[in-house]
Amino acid sequence: MRFRISDFGFRIFGPERPMARVGGKSEIRNPKSEFVTAIALLSSIILAVAPAEAKLAVFVDGRVLKVADARLVGSAIVLELPDGATIEVPATRIDRVIADEVEDPGVPAPTGDPACPSGWAAENLPAELPFAEAITAAARSADLHPWLVAAVVQAESAFDPRAVSRAGAAGLMQLMPAAAEDHGVGDVFDPADNLRGGAAHLRAMLDRFGSLTLALAAYNAGAATVDRYQGAPPYRETRDYIRRVLKSFCPEP
Repeated sequence: MRFRISDFGFRIFGPERPMARVGGKSEIRNPKSEFVTAIALLSSIILAVAPAEAKLAVFVDGRVLKVADARLVGSAIVLELPDGATIEVPATRIDRVIADEVEDPGVPAPTGDPACPSGWAAENLPAELPFAEAITAAARSADLHPWLVAAVVQAESAFDPRAVSRAGAAGLMQLMPAAAEDHGVGDVFDPADNLRGGAAHLRAMLDRFGSLTLALAAYNAGAATVDRYQGAPPYRETRDYIRRVLKSFCPEP
């Protein structure tokens, strides 16, 4: 199993420099000057999601509603329906809001690599990786591989602890209000608290579905969509998300 620091947000700052794993240890080939530049840029990112043409609001009770837009207003999420009407619901009733775009049926569904187990392993994250210690602590508490948690953070927020989406997903692991409440997260913008809650939520999805691919699908699109399709739902956003996480967590040789 191999991991690359270049898969965690640094590729744009120079030629790809793989992380070689020798004797169970990681050897980083990434100049600190590039890292400083990366952090400076990442700290300025605001993940404000612009309204899309069509979205799906996935409720925690399993219902799925097609909407034109969804936005967080205080403690509620306002759902704009295609006919122009609006519905205001408590934010904790919405699991996820995703783009309503189905992938070409000819494209194979993403699958996990059995050579990359998701459980805890004492793999050291490089000190250059943002929030490395907090990611490791959250991964250990949830029995997850630290590189897996790092890969999810990269896909969700690009390591920006202040990232927010239009629908209310917030922080490093883009926790929706429902997930934050379920896992007792008091401050979604506190990196350690957010990571702990996000890792716990991913662990809950792994325990529920027994598959990393399906757990990632549920993390992105809501558990109800995985139940509905009995597998990774066909939404382009979700399948691209699974592929990005798996590529970072366990890149091909």
